[in-house]
Amino acid sequence: RHFEHSDAADTIDWRRSASSDHLYVREREWEAAHTAWMWVDQSISMAFRSHISSTSKIDRAIVLALSMGELLVRGGERIGLMGGRARTGRMSVNQLALGLARRSQMTNDETPSLPPAASLGAFSECILFSDFLEPVEELAPRLEQLAVQGVRGHLVQVLDPAEESLPYNGRTEFTSAESGERMIAGRAESLRERFHERMVAHRQELMDEVRRLEWSLLVHHTDRPPEEPLLAIHARLAGLEHDYRYRPPAEKLDDDASPVAP
Repeated sequence: RHFEHSDAADTIDWRRSASSDHLYVREREWEAAHTAWMWVDQSISMAFRSHISSTSKIDRAIVLALSMGELLVRGGERIGLMGGRARTGRMSVNQLALGLARRSQMTNDETPSLPPAASLGAFSECILFSDFLEPVEELAPRLEQLAVQGVRGHLVQVLDPAEESLPYNGRTEFTSAESGERMIAGRAESLRERFHERMVAHRQELMDEVRRLEWSLLVHHTDRPPEEPLLAIHARLAGLEHDYRYRPPAEKLDDDASPVAP
């Protein structure tokens, strides 16, 4: 293929380029093979389930990850857990399930709510399942660390419907699953408007970060059928062109440089 500005000079095929006015890069088949990496947030906060949902966030996230893995394997793709090994074939879904089961046995301190700083390699997709409720300034460096490798990402925000609507009234005690902090609200309904504003602002920050990296974000609530996000993710993976170029933040560019056009 034609050389691009994002390619390293040592990838140029000089023999092929010498017979043309253009520079060419030779890609081996294994270099361009497509791999989908999965990560599921298994921190304790993902175990939350309100009275208006029949399943917890972690259970739904695992179902989505395994189902997505099954669809990708049927399409001939390689899959793997971030930080592990990518495989193809029927056994790869079993290995994905075993990896998730092993991580579920870790203690609370060993299951961070941020994706790992893994080395995934170029020409890859990563699908991240989490509630993504931590501050965006803590999440952004991890996402950028993945994007700079030439990885394209898809965030699936799994939320309990109560985390959007705050359907509580009267005197209510709220407890943080991870820190154990407690707060008692005399009239929980009085917090609803401010809570909604905070959620909207947080999602906007998250969407801004995703757009900057040219990744995708899908919001799913656990009271909705799992087929909805599954089909949406699969359509995005199948319909988007494979463009893995990393776009650095605008503020990090030189004064005389301009961002790479999408």
